[in-house]
Amino acid sequence: MATTPTTPQTPAQSTVTWKLDPAHSSAEFKVKHMMISNVKGTFSGLSGTLVEDTADPTRSQVEASVDIGTFSTGDAQRDAHLKSPDFFHHEQHPTMTFKSTKVEKKGDGEYAVTGDLTIHGVSKPVTFAVEGPTAPAKDPWGNTRIGLSATAKINRKDFGLSWNAALETGGFLVGEEVQIALEAQFIKS
Repeated sequence: MATTPTTPQTPAQSTVTWKLDPAHSSAEFKVKHMMISNVKGTFSGLSGTLVEDTADPTRSQVEASVDIGTFSTGDAQRDAHLKSPDFFHHEQHPTMTFKSTKVEKKGDGEYAVTGDLTIHGVSKPVTFAVEGPTAPAKDPWGNTRIGLSATAKINRKDFGLSWNAALETGGFLVGEEVQIALEAQFIKS
């Protein structure tokens, strides 16, 4: 009885690499001003890569970078102060980065993505609550795209952003807690 040699089967490719589309993505932050209202800012200089493991999304990885010089709060004087050594020190620390270290499924289409966030030369672990990614869709030019939303809260002092001024009425000019919101669209590489 003759046997037929078998060739080992290689598992199907389960990872897809996605490149962040900066024209359709944004990063926003908001922080309390004078303990009475929030000031918002937007970064436009985003770049990054998502390596999605479609078989096991918890094995996916993401890396992102933001050019500090691309933010705007809608006030040129405030923006200049935020870029100064009092805050971001843009000349010495031109980018902020994020590199994931862990992905946990929290629900249907919901994940907790933990990673190292580096701002002002200081790296700390931060967890983002992520909704998505969406199902892939083709754009009119034949590109395949996905999108996701992510939010996190950080304490700016943890990253060396400690400048502040006391108010006569008590409290401080700038709050410590910063809320971060991301809207990201990716194109299949």
